[in-house]
Amino acid sequence: MYVTESENPRLPYLRDKTSKLTLSPGCYIMKNAQGKIIYIGKAKSLRKRVTSYFRKSADHLPKVAKMVSHVDDYDFIVTGSEFEALVLECSLIKQYKPKYNILLKDDKGYSYIRVTNEDYPRISGELQKYDDGAAYIGPYTSSFAVRQAVDEANRVFMLPTCHRKFPQDIGKERPCLNFHIKQCMGVCRGKISKEDYNAIIGEAIDYIRGGSAMSVEKLTRQMEQAAEELNFELAARLRDRIKAIEKAAESQKIIDDHIKDCDCIAIVSNSESACASVIMYRGGRLYDKADFFIEQAEEPASMLSSFLMQYYSSKDDIPRHIFLADELLQEDSDNIIRYLKEKTDHAIYMTTPQKGDMLRLSALAKQNASEYLSIRMGRTGREVAALDELAKALGMEKVPKTIECYDISNLASSDMVAGMVVFENGRPLKKHYRRFVIKGVDGQNDYASMQEVLRRRFENYFKQEDECFSVMPDLIFLDGGKGHVNTVTPVVREMGIDCPVYGLVKDNRHRTRAVATGGGEISLSKSRSAFNLVTAIQDEVHRYSVAFMTKRHKKATFASTLTTVRGVGDKKAAKLIGEYKTKEKLKAATLEEIKKTAGVNDETAKEIMKVIREM
Repeated sequence: MYVTESENPRLPYLRDKTSKLTLSPGCYIMKNAQGKIIYIGKAKSLRKRVTSYFRKSADHLPKVAKMVSHVDDYDFIVTGSEFEALVLECSLIKQYKPKYNILLKDDKGYSYIRVTNEDYPRISGELQKYDDGAAYIGPYTSSFAVRQAVDEANRVFMLPTCHRKFPQDIGKERPCLNFHIKQCMGVCRGKISKEDYNAIIGEAIDYIRGGSAMSVEKLTRQMEQAAEELNFELAARLRDRIKAIEKAAESQKIIDDHIKDCDCIAIVSNSESACASVIMYRGGRLYDKADFFIEQAEEPASMLSSFLMQYYSSKDDIPRHIFLADELLQEDSDNIIRYLKEKTDHAIYMTTPQKGDMLRLSALAKQNASEYLSIRMGRTGREVAALDELAKALGMEKVPKTIECYDISNLASSDMVAGMVVFENGRPLKKHYRRFVIKGVDGQNDYASMQEVLRRRFENYFKQEDECFSVMPDLIFLDGGKGHVNTVTPVVREMGIDCPVYGLVKDNRHRTRAVATGGGEISLSKSRSAFNLVTAIQDEVHRYSVAFMTKRHKKATFASTLTTVRGVGDKKAAKLIGEYKTKEKLKAATLEEIKKTAGVNDETAKEIMKVIREM
């Protein structure tokens, strides 16, 4: 987005002031007309960085453009190094909390584990304590840890999680599915006494409080005692419970036993906002996770470094290993590692895994961020991840919100048509689909036809008369290879449209193979979600254009059949087709209706009806 002088009359003054800035590193402090600080940033070179905000024709992300439109003036602080600028930026953001900076807020609060006070107690997680006579364990700072502990305890000890009331509902209904899949002990059958049930609840509480190792040790002693007393049924139940606890504990371990403590961090963004997800492993187990929504005022390249500084500046528990789903700028990585080493007084290893189990864990963090962002967007996590993957594969600075795709369709050299489909946030926007009849191209010429279609599309954009054509796409796909891209891109650029154009290449089985550039191809084989999205777009535009071509061809064949009747030319045939649309409707028309519509006499109308019945 561009910020004009009509939106911010102070731009000429800001450009002039910036031209005199030093090239030294430092921090810049943006202020609005009331003198309030609205954004704080760091720079390796103050003049170069600040100039990027105020130069003419600067294309910003929407949030950045909005910030620039409110800047009335700015201050700056020169520092001795980029590292000092990084630390100062973090300190100033924490102090002033500017509107357009990343301000980390999550949904964390104190959580409790609740054990109800009834004959057959239930265990659940709660966000606050109630005066209801129940026993509460906690507080815990992590709601995730509480949910995990409750779910694990209910599963391991096969506690009921249904809405039935005990002992009132015992024997009234058959056991539910959880009993049959061994996820519930089946209290509803009436074969478990209140005393035995409460003993199991006690074991579950010990498990929550003491962890799996202590529970296994205690249950092992009970199992051995039961075996000595020849109570083999109880010993078998205890053995199964021990195995369930060990299995639950094993499922929570990270694969590489050499890395006990680590954080996996990922940020997923769209054109409007972003979500950062931190998944924490401590002592070899999934310990906690945190999710933060970010108002995306920064470029993607600097957003991750800003998040890391904000997040870890207030943390005391910083692990040695930090795995990132995306790479940092090298200078930012070096400075952040230096800052964290000084803060923790131990070594810090910050890497972006390329393969193996650590790659899988960082991918899990990215999936988690995608799911949370999808909730805010009203989209699925898969759609969010696909757009993010596509932007990275194509080297785009921001995730494309609106994608248009074009395809030329014809039967031999006749009925040349084109289809345009639109995807918004990864989903078809069918009300913006459009069809084109090729008018200025003789014969079969896909390149010239595609040029005509794109020219007409953007001529309509400048007219701003059609809602569909009034939206500037973030990305254009053409159903074709690099030849199509090289032919169409100059036409688009001549019209002043700065939108990336790519081709969609199919294999000999008519399946999507790659994305074509003007000079080669980009493989999406390693980006499964992006590949599936691109395939869906290509299949949709092909379906849409072929359906339009087939429809026009049928009409042309229909019309040519009508003109075989003496006294019926192209105009009269067109009137009949325009009025009745289909052969079925025309066959149902009466003699008088055909006479009136085509403007013919009785004899000609009868001939028309005869030809129609034979079709």
